[in-house]
Formats: sequence, C-alpha cells, structure tokens
Amino acid sequence: MKKILVLNGPNLNLTGLREPGIYGNDTYESICAELKAFAEGEGLFLETFQSNHEGELIDRIHGAMGTFDGLIINAGAYSHYSYAIRDAISAVKLPCVEVHLSNIAARDAFRHTSVLSPVCSGVIFGFGKRGYSLAVRALKEMLD
Repeated sequence: MKKILVLNGPNLNLTGLREPGIYGNDTYESICAELKAFAEGEGLFLETFQSNHEGELIDRIHGAMGTFDGLIINAGAYSHYSYAIRDAISAVKLPCVEVHLSNIAARDAFRHTSVLSPVCSGVIFGFGKRGYSLAVRALKEMLD
C-alpha cells in the first residue's frame, strides 16, 4: 500500500475558525478525517501532521524518506519565503503536491509567488478542502 504524508503549516490548525470566508467552515480535524477516509478508499495510507514551527515541518519532510511514497504540503505562509522547506522537499526526492485552500493568485500580492512550487510536482489552489483530495488523486496517478 502506497503511503502519503500530508503536512500543514502555520495557522492551519485554526481552519474553520480563522477567516472562514477564505478558508471555509470545516475544522482542521474534520478535513484530516475526511481526507484519511478518502485516501483509504483509494487504497492509500495517509498520515497528517500540522505544525506552526518550520523546523518541525522540515524534520517530518526528512523523516519521510524511505517511509512515505509521496508528500502533500500546505505550508501556509511558509510557502512564500521558506527556502529551508523548499530545500528539504528537493532533498528527499519524493513527489510532492503543494496545496492551498484559497486562491492565492486572487489575494495579496505577496501570496502570488511560492518558493516551494518549483520543487513540487504540481500545485493545487483555490478549491478549499477539495484541494487535498485532488492532490491525493494526482499523487496516486504519479505513484501508479
């Protein structure tokens, strides 16, 4: 069974509470539970992890080598400036899909550029929580 690690960065633990008009009303916990059930239905094992700390995300990316077959990352604000997370994704050489709940192209100018995108297999944004299941499907196709 293929294994996927889903990483979520700062403030995503507040999803459902923080700016629901942008990020939706579903809680982080409910999104993770729904995503795990979806992945299981696709014949995949899925683990989720959230941290507000850059180093913890990097440690989990490093730890994915040899354990997981692919990554999904919503690094939140780190997407726009964390070269350390970018380098970690590049180093582990696992297929990785970047996800954003909101349409980052329609928001503040600083959100238009992600330093992670160039080292990811693809980027999905603007579909709310559905972006995660789209990323699972994309990874499954890449891994098959």
